[in-house]
Amino acid sequence: MGDILIKILVCFIAGAGAGIGTGFAGMSAAAVIGPMLITFLGVPAYDAVGIGLVSDVLASLVSAYTYKKSGNLDVKNSLPLLVSVLICTMIGSFVASFLPEQAMSGTMQIALIIIGLRFLLKPVTKTREQLEESSPKARLIKAIIGGVFVGFICGFVGAGGGMMLLLVLTSFLGYPMHLAVGTSVFIMAFTALTGGVSHFMIGGLPDVLSLVLCVVFTLLWARIAAKIANKAEAKTLNRVVGIVMIVTSVVILAVNYL
Repeated sequence: MGDILIKILVCFIAGAGAGIGTGFAGMSAAAVIGPMLITFLGVPAYDAVGIGLVSDVLASLVSAYTYKKSGNLDVKNSLPLLVSVLICTMIGSFVASFLPEQAMSGTMQIALIIIGLRFLLKPVTKTREQLEESSPKARLIKAIIGGVFVGFICGFVGAGGGMMLLLVLTSFLGYPMHLAVGTSVFIMAFTALTGGVSHFMIGGLPDVLSLVLCVVFTLLWARIAAKIANKAEAKTLNRVVGIVMIVTSVVILAVNYL
């Protein structure tokens, strides 16, 4: 009984952290759930990442739906980005199979801390009007290039998808903050589904109770966070995104290297 209560508590905390990160910042749930399950429940790393990815799917979809209701989701223009991300994630994974494990994981977390500081110190102030002034052809080319970059990095490192997508959407494609987060979680739902299905096809079904608990708790908190985020001012959302990025990266670095 005690073991089950501990499992419920760990999954609740992991799901809360993952859901808040997804709803507010478009962060991948696997970035929080994986390290938590590995460290505190002894779940095998491969299974933990798979549970995180599956938790990501519903959390990202419900977050995307919440952002869409507030007009903060760009499905049409995000499709080229989505396709290029999926293709290049597979290419990056193939390349990574020839390199030592976690060859770039520490570097990725440090990069995400720097990106988080960027959102804190230099908030995204772009407007929807400024985005629409840009050429559709230029946006298409930038979306494909950005997708190639994000997909390869995600496949190579195995993490950072939501954060890298957010960076590309805001800094490279010129999306305003709310629209960028909504579009990011929409794309992430498909990348997480692809990754989660691949994990379970290769490694089999993980611990069912942990899977169900993480999915439910992440979904619940993602819904709450997304509703709050859509009502927040852009400057406030920038600060929250920056803090979530920095705290998550520091925790992951601590779990992996201390």
